[in-house]
Amino acid sequence: MAKIGIVGATGKAGSRIMKEALDRGHEVTAIVRDASKLDNKTVPVLEKDVFDLKAGDLQGFDIVVNAFGAPGGQEHQHVDAGNVLIEAMKGAPNTRLIVVGGAGSLYVDEAKTTRVMDTPGFPAIFLPTASNQGKNLEILQATDSIKWTFISPSANFALGRRTGSYQTGKDNLLMNSKGDSYVSYEDFAVAVVDEIENPAHINERFTVVSEA
Repeated sequence: MAKIGIVGATGKAGSRIMKEALDRGHEVTAIVRDASKLDNKTVPVLEKDVFDLKAGDLQGFDIVVNAFGAPGGQEHQHVDAGNVLIEAMKGAPNTRLIVVGGAGSLYVDEAKTTRVMDTPGFPAIFLPTASNQGKNLEILQATDSIKWTFISPSANFALGRRTGSYQTGKDNLLMNSKGDSYVSYEDFAVAVVDEIENPAHINERFTVVSEA
């Protein structure tokens, strides 16, 4: 059983990661700015803004999941929140950070020259989020003083069903058997908790794809 703190536990990703972890018997604390937005009223809560988190807040956890979602127009907060957590983790050496990343920084070619967000058809509305999540990854990759894992979903990250099955890759966009880059939030949560239970990607990024 792991002690897990989830930043952004009220969001689409965070709430499903929390449910998956609780269903598997882990000890979960919701790290949220507003506890009243939590559907689960029995889970322990640390009511604190992500930007105010310090090492002392995180030291008691084995894992801290960063499922923070920046509001529209404030996408730079993905970088800011990431940096706050990196600094806090430096004072919590026994705690590992798992980041819910984006698909925009995944590569679409084997030579790794073109990222999803660099492709001509990439929707402009998603570019600020994709680029800032990509910057968060680059900062993590240049940080060797903490233990971290960055998990990128597929391009189509959607509410769906929990099949409990998925495929993993490293830095390239994946497709499922129908040729779709898709993962449900529910199967993404399975992948996150699997990584918590059986660490296979320390200080690196990986990505997941599932069947719809």
